[in-house]
Amino acid sequence: MRHIVILIFSILLTINLQAQSRRGTIQIVGDRKVTDLVKTHIEFNERVKTIPGYRIQIASETGANSKSKAFAIKEKFLNEYPEMTAYLVFDEPNFKVKVGDFISKLDAFVFMQKIKLQFPCTIIKDNIYPIRTEEEQVEENN
Repeated sequence: MRHIVILIFSILLTINLQAQSRRGTIQIVGDRKVTDLVKTHIEFNERVKTIPGYRIQIASETGANSKSKAFAIKEKFLNEYPEMTAYLVFDEPNFKVKVGDFISKLDAFVFMQKIKLQFPCTIIKDNIYPIRTEEEQVEENN
């Protein structure tokens, strides 16, 4: 019995060593359009520098004077939280005020709890926003 186990083990070891010694190349055969589409996707991602993140929507105004109301809400927010960013977005027919650039939903939720009393219509929105370079941030601050 012991000899059979040693023989089987030796055979398996030999097969394994032979399988590892074979080296070759892999050639993927596919439609040329798929390759072109992947290249286009890669080029697009290199040009457009964005990251997924979250913003908090603090207002959505529609109707008469909605634009001026949205600007007033944005200014009120920036006066309260000057270190944060605020955005006015026109999503027909609404003017929406969104604030913050949060990487995680938890960060957005914590800040939302902080401002909920002042801005009761808060909701966390998924978003993709551009990555700002240091030069763009300096220009924006001036």
